[in-house]
Parts: sequence; structure tokens; C-alpha cells
Amino acid sequence: MADLLTLENLFTLLMLILLQAVLGFDNLLYISIESGRVAKEQQAWVRRLGIGGAVVLRIVLLFLLLSAIHTFEAPFFSLSWPGVLTGSFNVHAAIVLAGGVFIIYTAIKEIMHLLTIPDVNEGAKEKVRRSALGATIWIILINFVFSFDSVLSAIALTDQFWLMAVAIVISGLLMIWLADHVAEFIQRNRMYEVLGLFILLIVGILLLSEGGHLAGLTFFGFKVEPMAKTTFYFVIFVIVAVDFVQSRYRKKLLAEQARQVGTGAPAAGKASAQAT
Repeated sequence: MADLLTLENLFTLLMLILLQAVLGFDNLLYISIESGRVAKEQQAWVRRLGIGGAVVLRIVLLFLLLSAIHTFEAPFFSLSWPGVLTGSFNVHAAIVLAGGVFIIYTAIKEIMHLLTIPDVNEGAKEKVRRSALGATIWIILINFVFSFDSVLSAIALTDQFWLMAVAIVISGLLMIWLADHVAEFIQRNRMYEVLGLFILLIVGILLLSEGGHLAGLTFFGFKVEPMAKTTFYFVIFVIVAVDFVQSRYRKKLLAEQARQVGTGAPAAGKASAQAT
């Protein structure tokens, strides 16, 4: 046991926890949105059970990858349409692609739902339409999709199963804590729901690019390249910054409009402010 608790192993464990936390940030929004579909009194339970089940599944995946990583890398299906579409799919690529498609579908469906509901509060009530068990299963499955990158990255850092398992459990506990806070924030600030859905859409595009790259997909001679993580986080930063600036600017316009109404500004000025 003393050999395991060396300074090198403890440093590796810290790096693994940070890695798992960073890579696990992507699916916190999906967890918050999916848990919001069930009854309010069941939402925290669904988040905890879903992430807990995902942690168990991630440890099983870690064991399988360490035991038979070649199984996940061996192609099982190929496309060959020279000059138009080519690719070779393994288990890893197929799961990542399927996860990307599902997340994009979910994000677009929720965005369209927000645009078509006649009343925002009524729409919030309509979202409670999935059973607790169904939401938990979807959270576990989507966590499984995100597991591949985190597990493979962990394997690149160390070959000690216990270090990676402990890091997965600790990061899972952090996700449970963060998921509750993210869900509460979105519920208190409904205006950020659209921002969250567009971030989820970008996550889906990220997964599609990674899955396409793993499968070696080419369209009309052009290879599918994976979106760099730095690009992904930069895009997220930009859209969050735009949303923040737009919100502040909107508050400024409303304050100016209220000031003009209070001081009896000309109607033309009011109309201009309202049009803006």
C-alpha cells in the first residue's frame, strides 16, 4: 500500500481528477436539461442516480478498455463511395457519432420548443413529460458517450487501474455537486436556457467531428477533422461573452427608456428607444 501512495502516484491522481472534471464539464448542461423534464421533487434524485450509474459504467468501460482495447479499435463497418463518401467505423467512432447526433437533435428540438410555445410558464410545465427512470437512463447513456475521451485520456497518463478508478469516483461526486448548482441556476435564470441549449448544440458538433475523424470519414475528398478543444472552449467563451454583453446592453436600453418616460421625453425619442 505504501508503494501505491507515492508522491508520483498522488500527483498523477490529482491530474486525473482535474482531467475528469474538465472533460466532464461538457455534459453538465445535458444533465440539467434532461433532469428538468421530470417532476421537481424528483430532479435532484435523477441527477444523483444518473451520474452515479454513469460512474459505475465508466469504471466498467475502463476495465474493458484496459483488457481489450483492440476490440474498440477494430473496424466493423466500412463505407466506400469513391470521391463522395468513405469511412471505416469502429465501436468508439460509432458511439461518439451516435451521441453527437442525439445531442444535436435534443438541442434543436428544445430550441424549437422554446420558439413555438405560446406561454413561457406553460412551456415549462409541458417539459415535465419524462419519467424519472427514463431521464436517468438517458443521463447514464450520454455520460457513457462522454466517457470514452476521459477514459482514453486517463489511460494515456497511467496504467494503474486503481488511480483511474479513484479519479472517476471523485470526479463523479464533483459532477453531482455541480449538476445541482447548474440546474438551480438555470431554473432561477430562465433567460440562460437558450444559451445552454446552444452550448449543447456545439457539444454535439464537437462529438460529430471527433466521431467522423475516428471513422476516417471523407466527403467529396475532404477529411473530417476533429474540433480542437481550444477552439471548442474559445467558441463557448465567445457566445457566453456575447450573451453577457447583450444582456447588459438590453438592461441599459430599458433603463434609458424608463428615464425618458419619467422625464417626459418626446414621443419620437420613445418610439426610437422602443424600436431599438
